[in-house]
Amino acid sequence: MLRITSLNANGIRSAFRKGLSDWLLEHQPDIVCLQELKAQAPDLSEELSDPHDYTGHFHFAQKKGYSGVGLYLQPQNAEITTGLDLEEFDQEGRLVVARWPGLTVASAYLPSGSSGDERQAVKMRFLDAFGPWLEARMQEYKENGQELIVCGDWNIAHKEIDLKNWRGNRKNSGFLPEERAWLDYVFDEIGLVDVFRQLEPGEDQYTWWSNRGQAWAKNVGWRIDYHIATPGIAARASNPQIYKDDRFSDHAPLTIDYDWTL
Repeated sequence: MLRITSLNANGIRSAFRKGLSDWLLEHQPDIVCLQELKAQAPDLSEELSDPHDYTGHFHFAQKKGYSGVGLYLQPQNAEITTGLDLEEFDQEGRLVVARWPGLTVASAYLPSGSSGDERQAVKMRFLDAFGPWLEARMQEYKENGQELIVCGDWNIAHKEIDLKNWRGNRKNSGFLPEERAWLDYVFDEIGLVDVFRQLEPGEDQYTWWSNRGQAWAKNVGWRIDYHIATPGIAARASNPQIYKDDRFSDHAPLTIDYDWTL
């Protein structure tokens, strides 16, 4: 089995202080897709850049203490690329990709629009750019069988089942009709698969909780972290786990196993 974990760390240094290193030893994912590093290369000690027997690969934001994505890999010999070749988004550290023969794994951190109209416009422009990137990966899958798994914080809850207070959030970033329609396009038109939802159709399955009030204690959350995959490898997925009780971030690690050997 190939075990892949996605985690918005809400600051990689903070997550390690709160126990992420021990969690990695206990759960032994082969690949860890990290988002929201809030760090640059000089900030990372060896423990943070290459913990245990992992090799780290990162796409840092230019702005200090902001955004950034990473991959911790146990399987070696991957071809690593970063970004969408679009300066507006690449300077924010939104995408890092590892490619092996037969499988591509990416860590993606889609923008949030919750801070206001300007950032919401950036988010929508990112979706407009990211869609064709996903389409190209799907075309590659159709032509030569190169599977894809994109993990990360996508900052969109897809369906009403994916957030507790959906009625009160219909006009809020993260659950806007145009954002949800974009995910419809990813799944229904491009043909990618929401792997967790394929395996776990039940309610009250969330990956992020606000720090306000008693959101975590009352499980008033959002499912905005995903494994999104091509159909072939999605059919090989099993054992989905949201580790809600391991609190080193406001997001929970999301782990899924795949019947795949690199």
